[in-house]
Amino acid sequence: MSDPLYRKAVLRLAANATGAGRLPDPHGTGTAHNPPCGDRVIVDLAIEDGRIIGIALETKACVLAQASASILGGDVTGLTREEVAALHESVHAMLADGADTPSAPFNTYEAFEGVADHRNRHRCVLLPIEAVLLAFDAMK
Repeated sequence: MSDPLYRKAVLRLAANATGAGRLPDPHGTGTAHNPPCGDRVIVDLAIEDGRIIGIALETKACVLAQASASILGGDVTGLTREEVAALHESVHAMLADGADTPSAPFNTYEAFEGVADHRNRHRCVLLPIEAVLLAFDAMK
């Protein structure tokens, strides 16, 4: 596919759906919604000592949000809220300002470089990260 928004790497990530589902008894649940396009991401977190030990993501969203959720499902375990907030800033800067791709293990976000020229789609990529932050904020 030649569309820069939907590179093979993005489609592959979305198809993998790493971390898809819901946790039976989460410590926190966050829902992020993007009204203009209808995307919705629900994140359940299990937390121990301030770090993510389990995550599940339910996405009713476009391929970009699904792919971003899949990255988080595979790589966010072990992070604190502050580290997730830093990831959000890093991905936002990559998309909005052409900053470097986040460092490993989140260098997979390089698949979204084609989204940079489409400001209205930046939120699609950021939505799952926002849902993780909201889940931290809603912890029991």
